[in-house]
Amino acid sequence: MTDFLMPSLGADMEAGTLVQWKKKPGDQLTPGDIIAEVETQKGLIEIEIFEAGILESYLIEEGDKVPVGSPMARLRPEGSSKKTPETHPIQEKSQASKPLAAISEKTPSESSSSQKKTSEEIPRIKISPLARSIAEKNGIDLSSITGSGEGGAIIKADVEKAMVAKAGEPAGKETREAPSTAKTIPQESIRTAVAAAMSRSNREIPHYYLEKRIDMLAAMTWLQEVNRQRKISERLLPVVLFIKAVAKALESSPELNGIWDNGLQIQNQVNIGFVISLRAGGLLVPAIRDADLKSPEEIMAVLNELIPRARALKLRSSELSDSTITITSLGENGADKVFGVIYPPQVAIVGFGSIINEAVVHEGMLAIRPVVHVSLAGDHRATDGLSGSRFLEALNNNLQNPNAL
Repeated sequence: MTDFLMPSLGADMEAGTLVQWKKKPGDQLTPGDIIAEVETQKGLIEIEIFEAGILESYLIEEGDKVPVGSPMARLRPEGSSKKTPETHPIQEKSQASKPLAAISEKTPSESSSSQKKTSEEIPRIKISPLARSIAEKNGIDLSSITGSGEGGAIIKADVEKAMVAKAGEPAGKETREAPSTAKTIPQESIRTAVAAAMSRSNREIPHYYLEKRIDMLAAMTWLQEVNRQRKISERLLPVVLFIKAVAKALESSPELNGIWDNGLQIQNQVNIGFVISLRAGGLLVPAIRDADLKSPEEIMAVLNELIPRARALKLRSSELSDSTITITSLGENGADKVFGVIYPPQVAIVGFGSIINEAVVHEGMLAIRPVVHVSLAGDHRATDGLSGSRFLEALNNNLQNPNAL
């Protein structure tokens, strides 16, 4: 038997609340299956399983808050013989805490009172922890809501509908502005999570910064030619070239593609974390896995699928924990330069400012050309300026030769 543990979804996560089990005891599990949904400061996250086996039993119940690293379920490896059915661990724990005498020595009146109480508790309202929290904060009567979740459970959307209906009631009722309050709750949590991670970064990581101005004429010309042959919905954005160029540049500086955990641990996969700004505030950094092996077209497809899910707070656990280096790009009409803060336990972040026109000396002549200012923030425990300079030069060479990407 092995225990499935609450995963860590970043340096800012200490615990998560189990919202719903997606598998039941006896189910066959294969790597990549979603075993549960967990509520964190970053929203509702789908938790994946990474080993094959059979779900033997739950160790926690829906609604429980679980610290990172704590057992959530018990798994039986494939091929092992099935044991005699056991008492559910949660039930076993609760039964063990009740002396048998306390059960057998009840008087008839106590017994009937107990049965009455049990019958009154049967119609307990089934509701997700997030929905319950929002309802409590906004004074929503749960008995008036019909759940639309699995098994009739009340979910966040049901509570928000009730809040909208309540807001339309006559003046004098409480929380007329409840809908807007509900929308800000996830964003406030995300901002808190970002604050925790960035505070740890500034406290623990000795940053060094390097900057390089890169001529983007060759890259932009290549993009224009490629996009001319595509539909508008299929056109590539400059950030695709940034991601691919960074992934290839790590071949010359693999020490930047790592994590710091009692020493530098260089990672074999190049999983680039891409900073996504949420419209109501806050950031999420999902991973683009194996970015060095993907073509620009494949990276664009990943972004088109990943960004809407991130903004809807519907990411998977591995997408939030797999990044090995981070990119932040301000896009059009942003600042000319950006200097990032490393997201622990990573050891580097690359920042791209807006592409702007500047005077450039090219082949002894002054010309106006599109350029981008690129910064590298490195962890001085893991690398130094020489490694960072080598990386930026390789990045520059990649963007001067977009056909090679």
